[in-house]
Amino acid sequence: MANLRCALRIASSFQAPSSKCCVQFFSSGAGQTTEKNVPYEKTLKEESSPRGQGPTKPLPASADVVVVGGGSLGCQTVYHLAKMGVTNVILLERDRLTSGTTWHTAGLLWQLRPSDVEVELLAHTRNVVSRDLEQETGLHTGWIQNGGLFIASNKQRLDEYKRLMSLGKVYGIESYVLSPAETKDLYPLMNVDDLYGTLYVPKDGTMDPAGTCTTLTRAASALGALVIENCPVTGIEVKTDDLGVRRVAAVVTNAGTIETPCVVNCAGKHCAGVNVPLVAMHHAYVVTERIEGIQNMPNVRDHDASVYLRLQGDALSVGGYESNPIFWEEVSGDKFAFGLFDLDWDVFMQHIEGAINRVPVLEKTGIKSTVCGPESFTADHKPLMGEAPEVRGFFLGCGFNSAGMMLGGGCGKELAYWIIHGRPEKDMYSYDIRRFHHNLTGNNRWIRERSHESALPPSTRINPSPHLCIHRESF
Repeated sequence: MANLRCALRIASSFQAPSSKCCVQFFSSGAGQTTEKNVPYEKTLKEESSPRGQGPTKPLPASADVVVVGGGSLGCQTVYHLAKMGVTNVILLERDRLTSGTTWHTAGLLWQLRPSDVEVELLAHTRNVVSRDLEQETGLHTGWIQNGGLFIASNKQRLDEYKRLMSLGKVYGIESYVLSPAETKDLYPLMNVDDLYGTLYVPKDGTMDPAGTCTTLTRAASALGALVIENCPVTGIEVKTDDLGVRRVAAVVTNAGTIETPCVVNCAGKHCAGVNVPLVAMHHAYVVTERIEGIQNMPNVRDHDASVYLRLQGDALSVGGYESNPIFWEEVSGDKFAFGLFDLDWDVFMQHIEGAINRVPVLEKTGIKSTVCGPESFTADHKPLMGEAPEVRGFFLGCGFNSAGMMLGGGCGKELAYWIIHGRPEKDMYSYDIRRFHHNLTGNNRWIRERSHESALPPSTRINPSPHLCIHRESF
């Protein structure tokens, strides 16, 4: 049986002749597998009406707001706009909902972060997916409340977790600092010999991307919003008013033009003369085969090892942030709706040692599948939101650094409020696109190098900020 340890040895012994060669992972069966699947029972790529048959609904002539991109942020923004009374809103998705990045996300939701604003954003996401949507639609989003466990392998990390627990008390978030012995009682398969303690949040959990986005659009449609799939946007028409200000005038698609004063870019593309300072990188996790005794265990995040362990039924998804991530040099989004990359074991194997050290049974556990897809990263590891300074009426909701699912509800609400009232309800300056000077947003070399640096695991940085270290919650 091939397992994580064998995969590590295979990767170590393999010498790739070029960067374009990939190591195929080995499953517990005989031979190699070329199948690359996400570990969800259902994904929306299997739905009817494939690309090439045209939009799923007729395009209207005009709309108050057009949201481009049917991923987590796009669906959340449309839902919150409709709830706030903007019913003449359209969501345009070039393929099926969740295509691009959202469909393969691990969907983890951790409630505690060192920023009070982010704690509030995460709390709203949790309320939407675990309570509101089911009450409004009668549909289950796929939310699983199995809890979350932060690992402290040094005193400084444990002190940081104690501060997080104190912050959580202000917002009514239940959490506990556990000793190694208490951690072992909670998670019997975990190695606690090198731990100082853990932070346990029992109401953390996992979201299902297809279930969440489908339910969001169902609720938005019931309020009057229009959701159109299989409708690629080919351009944004911009006009200059009498005062010399450039404003959004219309959205151009293959099926026609929609006049609108407001466009929300939840797809991450450069358009309308607006620079979107983000880069695409490969981001991966592997799914193990069945592990006896893992059922109902909490998700685990080890910031110092840059590894997370996500409960996947009776198995685990193992992933993290790589110190040497692979850039997606030639982004071909129009042809990569539900595509995945081959996993490069030379890059990914750094996570295996940390995972095996934390849960030793993984050493003899087979690998069922690998998931390596594109994720967008920004220069300071924070999202890009708000109205672009270059064009009035052009809003951004992208660049979520693999946290789009868990921040989606709170950020979708703030973005909707921003569009309606001209400002967000909360202090969102750290997410505002205007935090970057225009000389930087067009500097591709700076964006690439800073995004690479910000995506590095905290242990690889010189004097990393503790707030930055704890901020980076994978997926």
